Amino acid sequence: MDLLTAIKISASGLAAQRTRLNVLSSNLANANSTKNAEGTGPYKRKDPIFREVSAADFDKHLDKASRNVSGVKVTDVVEDQTPGTRIYDPSHPDANQDGYVLMPNVNPVTELTDIMTTSSSYEANVSAIRSARDMISAALSIGRE
Repeated sequence: MDLLTAIKISASGLAAQRTRLNVLSSNLANANSTKNAEGTGPYKRKDPIFREVSAADFDKHLDKASRNVSGVKVTDVVEDQTPGTRIYDPSHPDANQDGYVLMPNVNPVTELTDIMTTSSSYEANVSAIRSARDMISAALSIGRE
């Protein structure tokens, strides 16, 4: 595998992790939202779905020597159907006739843990790109000497 291909693979990982971080941030921001965008219930936690990008998807972008390359991309963002918790708060505007409010199915601790994991994955891809860049630079400097 050539170094430019390694950079392209890491770049696909960066894009996927950026999307994942955006979804996780949205989950965390809506951890207490008792109304979704449609106003029909509490916010539902979202999860990105990753898929490997096969070599066929890269064929139009890479040369023939690199046809076995793969990467990753987010194919969908789905709602977690786990039910949220019910809390007793009769003064809440969204409380039902019994005084219970249905809260989102978002656990802030889980979201923060996932954000830290995503951040580490993002940094690993950045590090791989830097390493490939440094190797390209070193290879070019050999030709100058």
